Amino acid sequence: MRVLMFGWEFPPHIAGGLGTACYGMTRGLSRNDVEVAFVVPHAYGDEDQRFAHVVNASDVEALYGSVSGGAEDIVDKMTFIRIDSNMVPYISPEEYAVYREQYAETGRKFWESTDVWKQRYTFSGKYGANLMEEVARYAIVAAQVARDLEGRFDVIHAHDWLTYFAGIAAKRVSGKPLVVHMHATEYDRSGENVNTQVYAIEKAGMMAADRVIAVSNLTRNIIIARYGIPPEKVVTVHNAVRFSGNANEAPERGLDDKIVTFLGRITYQKGPDYFVEAAAKVLKKVPGVRFVMAGSGDMMNHVIRRVARLGIADRFHFTGFLRGDDVRRMFRLSDVYVMPSVSEPFGISPLEAMRSNVPVIISKQSGVAEVLDYALKVDYWDVDALADAIYGLIAYPALSRMFASKGLEEVTNLKWNDAAAKIKKVYETVIEEQRNK
Repeated sequence: MRVLMFGWEFPPHIAGGLGTACYGMTRGLSRNDVEVAFVVPHAYGDEDQRFAHVVNASDVEALYGSVSGGAEDIVDKMTFIRIDSNMVPYISPEEYAVYREQYAETGRKFWESTDVWKQRYTFSGKYGANLMEEVARYAIVAAQVARDLEGRFDVIHAHDWLTYFAGIAAKRVSGKPLVVHMHATEYDRSGENVNTQVYAIEKAGMMAADRVIAVSNLTRNIIIARYGIPPEKVVTVHNAVRFSGNANEAPERGLDDKIVTFLGRITYQKGPDYFVEAAAKVLKKVPGVRFVMAGSGDMMNHVIRRVARLGIADRFHFTGFLRGDDVRRMFRLSDVYVMPSVSEPFGISPLEAMRSNVPVIISKQSGVAEVLDYALKVDYWDVDALADAIYGLIAYPALSRMFASKGLEEVTNLKWNDAAAKIKKVYETVIEEQRNK
């Protein structure tokens, strides 16, 4: 079986859990005899291609004289807007000033230029202020990729709203079934203050798809209730975790203080402010604790100011965004890992912490809570309960050891090979349904 897969990032160049999940998934699919051509807007050349062939969309030439081939109404309906970093899934805004000025002079939309169809689009592959431009261009290139690979794939798989239009365009060109993967909905990112354009893209992608894969039952329920997608069309496949050979090799520590870690985007969705408030309560009981906030995001300045006002700045450390070996080293240095997310469709980071023998505390409002028994679970807003959980794990070594050892045993059974086998069954189902039409 061969899959044409559209993503937005692929290790080692990632900004969050989406790229990590895509990599684990492609490895698992490979071991289930599924060949994957993984398309990203911008590839760097150092991606691990042992389990998937990475296609760089920036290298694809779309040789059309006008918009056609499956993407015409997509770009026609797109309104390019600047997007606040609150809405953007991951990192800080990136400007496209030169590109915008080029077309502002003529008053044309970028797809109305004949010349542009005779050259390659240059994608940043980032989550910038004019993200919608890249989403639309990606759909156009996806149509070309589907034409170039005609007859060499059986199903299309698109990850998150950024690639849904690409998936739709590829389906129109090829006639192959489309599976879309929902890793996080707009309600997860923005609460009730949803970006209506992103919501519309999410809904359009899921309506056009033959199946929707949700990363948790929590996400599945949101898809059904908030987007009106038929329940029989939505399948839950929980994420997994990939182990590395040195996962439990502990680095040397230069201090005796306990270390409590938050690792993730410092945004509303991840609940960093609750972590800070709980830290202040813990430090009143146990002063010999250090709190680490690893990540970046639009709430960074707010959190730093709050830490200062609480008078705990000398016990708080901000590392900035971490990736790869730095993430693994941070987990191995930690005594407790905390994920107080307001809304977390799944949450791979607790699994990564558990594989490093670290006890974890997670919010009940997370998809990963559905698959973990040996994690302490609290409501994200209950700062007192969160503080008590942290205190319990650092003050009672036997409790900490029990959750660490049982957690490691539990997470060992959450394998990407098994998750990929379920995804393969989804592929087989939509392919068979198409044959029977």
